[in-house]
Amino acid sequence: MSEEAAIAATVARRAPAQQRSRERLERILAVASDLIARKGSDQMKMSEIADLAGISIGSLYQYFPDKSAIIRTLAERFNGESRKCIEAALADVRGLDGLLAAYSGLVDQYYQIFLAEPVMRDIWSGMQVDRQLAEIELAESRAAGALLAAAMMRIRPDSDPERTASTAFLIWHLGEATMRLAVSYDAVEGAALVDDFKRMTVRELATPRD
Repeated sequence: MSEEAAIAATVARRAPAQQRSRERLERILAVASDLIARKGSDQMKMSEIADLAGISIGSLYQYFPDKSAIIRTLAERFNGESRKCIEAALADVRGLDGLLAAYSGLVDQYYQIFLAEPVMRDIWSGMQVDRQLAEIELAESRAAGALLAAAMMRIRPDSDPERTASTAFLIWHLGEATMRLAVSYDAVEGAALVDDFKRMTVRELATPRD
């Protein structure tokens, strides 16, 4: 067999194995998501995940060393999807009215996701006691804040970049805390808190930064 043929054969053997590995990973995460939604991450056990995913506990540990690693992966996946929504909402912003409308829509959308996603609600609630989850949240606030700051600079290019970046980061990071607080109350009070936060931050976004 030539060297080229041997390489091709190796690639062909690896492809199904890689596909099976991806499918197993997705099955693990789907099972974990369902367990978190039904009983909370505190009650979720690695042995239960392995059993429901149809794999050995040893195989599960090859993918994730512990339960926290699974939770962090779910959080990072959700953050990635959220960032795509933020990018799409802010990409075409060119004026103040457009910025305020896009930002207000994102706040409302974010709150609805908090309400509708028990998995992420559970994960977010643990961010204050899990240092690595807190670091993920902080990194996401910085990334989302940078997207907001870029939109702010487009409509006011003479603004102070550092002050704009700091303001955008604070707005987004405080927004995360507001969402966690809002979902801990009943629907009426929670919605009122989100509306108050949105009103305050919209006013801040409308203020020039020389």
